[in-house]
Amino acid sequence: MLTRRGLIAGGFGLLAIPRARAAAREPAVVRVRIVTPAGVIIVALDTRRAPGTTANFLAYVDDERFDGTRFYRAARSKKVPGTGFIQGGIQTDARRILPPFPFEPTTKTGLRHVDGAISMARGTDPKSAGGNWVICVGPAPQLDGREGYMGYAAFGRVIAGMAVAKRILAVPTGGGFDAMKGQMILKPIPILRVERMDGVKKPTGRPRMWLLFQKR
Repeated sequence: MLTRRGLIAGGFGLLAIPRARAAAREPAVVRVRIVTPAGVIIVALDTRRAPGTTANFLAYVDDERFDGTRFYRAARSKKVPGTGFIQGGIQTDARRILPPFPFEPTTKTGLRHVDGAISMARGTDPKSAGGNWVICVGPAPQLDGREGYMGYAAFGRVIAGMAVAKRILAVPTGGGFDAMKGQMILKPIPILRVERMDGVKKPTGRPRMWLLFQKR
């Protein structure tokens, strides 16, 4: 599953290093709105079964680290037309990265990669997940952990906007290499903003270096 520069083959790819945050005081489910020019996707995050993963994701959300990023990959299944996954996040933008957090496989959380699942992208190191994530279009049980295979960390599910995810999955792709060959979105879909709908916003207070490079 190893590819170049922190990407993964046969999985999600594009390494990013995140940060752990305690989620004990979060609601059991936190809804997050992902706003794109293609439409809005709303995901419900399971803070009880995947506390570390949701805390990491919400840290990026509350710091506005996903704002101005993009959906850049659409991996379509060759066996089942209309299914696959879309991938978004910070890619390799080191200015947005937060420190790592413990990996929470599906064998630990009991969550599964069902249709609409949101899950962390990662490299071969299980602690490399953080700033990039995927949304499954159709079930993807091959991404669940099992004996001899750690799998990936699902931590929630789309509750509105699956039609948007399907539209993104269908856009023209190309480029890439290894397992990502032909899967890079030729005109990436901007992620205008990602915002929580439940609970209290908790910025990390860490520097937001990417803002220094934005045009004024």
